[in-house]
Amino acid sequence: MTHPAKAAVFGTGSWGTAFGMVLADAGCEVTLWGRRAEVAEAVNTTRTNPDYLPGIELPASVRATTDAVEALDGADFAVLVVPSQTLRANLAAWTPHLGRDTVLVSLMKGVELGTAKRMSEVIEDVTKVSADRIAVITGPNLAREVAERRPAAAVVACQDESVAQRLQTACHTSYFRPYTNTDVVGCELGGAVKNVIGLAVGIADGMGLGDNAKGSLITRGLAETTRLGLAMGADPLTFSGLAGLGDLVATCSSPLSRNHTFGTNLGRGMTLQETIAVTSQTAEGVKSCESVLDLARRHGVDMPLTETVVGIVHEGKPPLVALGELMSRSAKPERR
Repeated sequence: MTHPAKAAVFGTGSWGTAFGMVLADAGCEVTLWGRRAEVAEAVNTTRTNPDYLPGIELPASVRATTDAVEALDGADFAVLVVPSQTLRANLAAWTPHLGRDTVLVSLMKGVELGTAKRMSEVIEDVTKVSADRIAVITGPNLAREVAERRPAAAVVACQDESVAQRLQTACHTSYFRPYTNTDVVGCELGGAVKNVIGLAVGIADGMGLGDNAKGSLITRGLAETTRLGLAMGADPLTFSGLAGLGDLVATCSSPLSRNHTFGTNLGRGMTLQETIAVTSQTAEGVKSCESVLDLARRHGVDMPLTETVVGIVHEGKPPLVALGELMSRSAKPERR
C-alpha cells in the first residue's frame, strides 16, 4: 500500500490555508507552517483559521506548526505561499532542511523587486534546485471560494510534465480541477501581471468609469501581458487559458480580489497610505507593478497600463490625470 503524499505549506494566510484544504481533500497529509504561534494553535485546537478564513472547518489531516524543520520532515511537496517580496529571505532559512527529492511549488503571483525575477527563478536561485523540481500553481483561485469548496480550475506548470502530473494528482478534488502545462514563464507572468491590471480595473471602478472601461482595460491588459510573454519566450496560448484570461477575469471582477479592492479605494480618492491602512492582506500588485514595469523595460516591451498604475500608486499621479494621459496616447492598430 502506498503512503499518502506529504505536503508542507509555507504560509497560513487565506490562500495557503485554502490550498492546504485542497491537498488534504485530495488525500495528502498536510502541515501548515506559519510565523505566528496563535494561528498554528487555532488550526490544531479549533480546526479553523479565524484570522483569515473565519467559519471554515479544516480537514482532520491538516495540522500546523511554527517549526519549518518539522513541517519539511518527509515532505514530497513544499508549497510556498508567502508574500513574494519576502520569499528570498524566508527560503534561505528553509533550504537546508529540504529533502533531496522535495518538489518546490510556488503559489505566489509576483515579480521580485530589484532583480525582476519570477518566483520560480528566485526559488532556483536560492535553493540551487534544478528547474524540473520547481512547479507553479496559478489560475482563477480566489481563496475564500476555494475554501468553501466552490468549483474552480487551475494550472499546474512545470518544465517536467511528469512532476506536473504528480502534483496534479495531489491536488485534484471534486471541486478543484487542475490542468498541466509546461510553460512556466507564461503561467507566472499571467499571475503576476493580472494583479497590476486588477489594480487598474479597481481604480476605474472606484472612479465610476463603467463596464465599457472595465472590458477595455481587461482586454488591453491581456494584450500587454501577452506582449511581455512573447518577448520572454512564453507560449501565447497560455494567456488565453486559465493562467491568463481566467485569472485576469476573476481578479478584475470580484470584490474578493485584494488588488481590485485596493484599486477601488485609490479610485475613490483614498491616498496610498490610507488604502494600505485599511488593507489587512497583501495586495501583490502594489509592489509588483514596479518590478513588472522593470521587467518590461528590460525586454523593450511597451506596457502603458502598467506604467499608469505605477504612476498612480507610487508617483502620486491623480487617477483623473493618469486617465487623460492614457486616453490621449497616439492611435495605433489593435494587434501591435
